[in-house]
Amino acid sequence: QVQLAESGGGLVQAGGSLRLSCVASRIIFSINALGWYRQAPGKQRELVATITSEGSTNYADSVKGRFTISGDNAKNTVYLQMNSLKPEDTGVYYCNANWGLSRRDSWGQGTRVVVSS
Repeated sequence: QVQLAESGGGLVQAGGSLRLSCVASRIIFSINALGWYRQAPGKQRELVATITSEGSTNYADSVKGRFTISGDNAKNTVYLQMNSLKPEDTGVYYCNANWGLSRRDSWGQGTRVVVSS
């Protein structure tokens, strides 16, 4: 199987920036899509950004223009650059990888982001 590990979360003031990283335990040769999701207390997990194997990206309306998803195949890593952070961005951010012919999903344990007013 594949294990994912997120890092880069922390406490930041509104208007600040963070870069999240997600590294896979091994090379995945058949990635279908990678994504970042987040969950705030009492809220459902929601999609933040995705990137397909073809390089196409998609973002939630709430983060468009502020967040950027990217990947580095050589490092087995996907990133989420977050700029102009708002308190409503607070939550636990999870990395997801959809891979293989059977389209399996792997999830990380999450990294916490807290944006203060």
